[in-house]
Amino acid sequence: MTEAFYPIGTPGQPWGDAETSEWLSRQTRQRSYAVDVLSVIDRLRSRFEVVEYGRLDYAPDAYPLLAIRSRNWRDDLPCMLVTGGVHGYETSGVHGALQFVDQHAADYEGRANLLVAPCVSPWAYERVHRWNPQAIDPNRSFRADSPAPESAALMRLVAPQRDGMLMHIDLHETTDTDESEFRPALAARDGKPSEPGEIPDGFYTVGDTENPQPAFQQAVIAAVAKVTHIAPADGNGEIIGSPVVAPGVINYPLKQLGLCAGITNARYTTTTEVYPDSPRATPEQCNAAQVAAVCAAIDFALAHPA
Repeated sequence: MTEAFYPIGTPGQPWGDAETSEWLSRQTRQRSYAVDVLSVIDRLRSRFEVVEYGRLDYAPDAYPLLAIRSRNWRDDLPCMLVTGGVHGYETSGVHGALQFVDQHAADYEGRANLLVAPCVSPWAYERVHRWNPQAIDPNRSFRADSPAPESAALMRLVAPQRDGMLMHIDLHETTDTDESEFRPALAARDGKPSEPGEIPDGFYTVGDTENPQPAFQQAVIAAVAKVTHIAPADGNGEIIGSPVVAPGVINYPLKQLGLCAGITNARYTTTTEVYPDSPRATPEQCNAAQVAAVCAAIDFALAHPA
């Protein structure tokens, strides 16, 4: 008999409604979206335009989805998209995006239009989880007829600039819980065996296999290296199972996988991956690494618009 590798479900059998309900019943609120995110956005309203682009109704809770825009949006300026919190448990993606707006967004006034969605998945943010209440990963759901309302709402927000966006940076983390919780849960949900992996120690980026833009990726890596350490390749020359194509850089087929960084036709796209569990990194460093990545990505795009 196969030993159960996750406390929910039957090994080898995908979850049904009963297993998803059992999983959902175990999720508890651990922090507040209103306190940590909405209150910070409120303080930014005097300097930037704030738009509500959707609302998540997960009874008994409801979450307004907010984005921050350049107040003086101009059609003749290049557009830059920053997203965070697609995976709610990846904390520095949310707080790094907000910190960037507070500290640096004004520097680009008159040079770029900025659109920042700092917390795409607030339910998951509060529960420090990867999935939404339906046990769906929003970051595999950015496609037509998305099953994840978080993903669908963001795609609707971005749709008017989908072809005109110059740069999109999506802020993520790779954590020890990826290996201890989220990968085993994914395997259990899908009725597949759980394959052990290796968590890289350090920052890396994920470019687009179809449009890798290596100089852009390296500009982001170089900026972040001043703040925190860059993840080395493992013994196979890989990071999380993908070949390292340059120091700290791997590539994924973004659109094919339904990843957030593929939702526009931007020339420059990247997903950041900070490692908050490293003994060599503090939460403040992780936030600062995200900020450095955003600034470097915008600066490179402005310097190389075509």
